[in-house]
Amino acid sequence: MGLMDIRDRIANACQEVGRAPSEVELIAVSKVQPLDRVEAVLEQGHTLFGENRVQEAADKWPDFKARFPNVSVHLIGPLQSNKTRQAMELFDAIHSVDRPKLANGIARLAQELGHCPDLFIQVNTGEEPQKAGILPADADGFISEARALDLPIKGLMCIPPAEETPSLHFSLLRKIAERNGLTGLSMGMSADFEQAIAFGATHIRVGSAIFGDRVKPDA
Repeated sequence: MGLMDIRDRIANACQEVGRAPSEVELIAVSKVQPLDRVEAVLEQGHTLFGENRVQEAADKWPDFKARFPNVSVHLIGPLQSNKTRQAMELFDAIHSVDRPKLANGIARLAQELGHCPDLFIQVNTGEEPQKAGILPADADGFISEARALDLPIKGLMCIPPAEETPSLHFSLLRKIAERNGLTGLSMGMSADFEQAIAFGATHIRVGSAIFGDRVKPDA
């Protein structure tokens, strides 16, 4: 498996449901990947990457962006409030806006900095207590609150429970997005992105299938 294989699978999945491959953005999840593997994917011309942790991105991406100026990096992991400023300076999009405190902090910093990354609201579609994300029942109200703060909300993101059928969660996320007039759907990973595409995913997140198995950091 590799980058070209994933692109072929995206194209095939789109063809099956009558979508154009250009409607789906592939986020290459580069978290905990050695720099040489990331550089190899950059050298193949890929320009969109995802990171889970602010500090890891800060250590990795400024140098790469200086060498590959068209690259975009998205935060796809949870964002701690005390890392908000750094995240807004590092990332082109944040997929994990999930609580009013964070939304208010982003809005305040956007005024101060004069810019704001594209934002996705994370919805905890499985209502899992250990997982980040606004609950589905609270999503409409939170979307309205975020819009009232003049935040650039581009769409919604979810991570389905590992033991449940992902299509149920993709369908729920799409319904929430549709009734709120949002077009961005960040959903689908290595094991289920074809299903996500069938339900309208605009951003899919694929890591090890592109880079190889993750390398655990030293303890």
